[in-house]
Amino acid sequence: MEATAPHVVVLAPEPLLTVTIEVSAVLDAPEIHVHAGGQGLWLARMARSLGATVTACAPVGGETGTVAAHLAREEGIDLRTTPGPPTGAYVHDRRGGDRLEVARQPSRTLDRHSVDDLAGTFLVASLDADVCVLTGTQDPTLAPDVLGRLARDLRAAGRTVVADLSGPQARAVASVEGVVLKMSHEELVDGGFAADASLPALRAAARELVAAGLRALVVSRAGEPALVVAADDAFLTTTPPMTTVDHRGAGDSMTAGIAVGLARGESLSEAVRLGAAAGALNVTRHGLGTGRREQVERWASEIRIDPLTD
Repeated sequence: MEATAPHVVVLAPEPLLTVTIEVSAVLDAPEIHVHAGGQGLWLARMARSLGATVTACAPVGGETGTVAAHLAREEGIDLRTTPGPPTGAYVHDRRGGDRLEVARQPSRTLDRHSVDDLAGTFLVASLDADVCVLTGTQDPTLAPDVLGRLARDLRAAGRTVVADLSGPQARAVASVEGVVLKMSHEELVDGGFAADASLPALRAAARELVAAGLRALVVSRAGEPALVVAADDAFLTTTPPMTTVDHRGAGDSMTAGIAVGLARGESLSEAVRLGAAAGALNVTRHGLGTGRREQVERWASEIRIDPLTD
């Protein structure tokens, strides 16, 4: 890794231990894969693959937390842990082609002391970061107002902030000036931000959010070109068609690419180009938040940027 590698710090409030059962290509028996997961750590993995130095801050606890933390560090992530309840986990059986959930241990709500420890650790780690990334939770692990507070404090300290959130968590940071927020089109509609999933409705919602303070809103649209709206710019990013192996994790990979691009000092459009390439290639792989830097960098040159005009 280069000495001048950009430094990305990720808040991972809901780490997971993931266990996946797959068909073996060489053995007459199942293969079992164990990884550290959860949105924050999937995103951190991709950012690390793209050449960034990555620090992730996560609450961990119990046997699942011990294993997840070890696995994350083995991947080269500088994981800074704080005490928390037993880390969430799931077991998926993918031998039939689709993901069948066998068992799931949900993440538990962090108490006041755990929240304070996590927030303090993340803020201190962010002092040396080029970009700070906020990720959310599937379970009610962390109150939305905590994310809003962290975003405000980071922006007050002059940090570049990227957030990948939905629902009340997205709304908590949507009015924080200067944040780059990424959401899917479904999340915009379900969260009450957009009237429907049409491009005009999504663009109108994005304009309102940018006018309220966001630096930019990036809207992933499944198989359709992603929409990006900033105060003085709006464009679509189109990727060449890809055969999807597993769509899960593509959005997190996209956000990781955007964060790494901005950490390198690239323009918003170039950072989104890198993110779009990372997300597009992720769907061709089984691993969540995985990819090879040289492939993503090359694929980024194939991403088309189409300005939108009124």
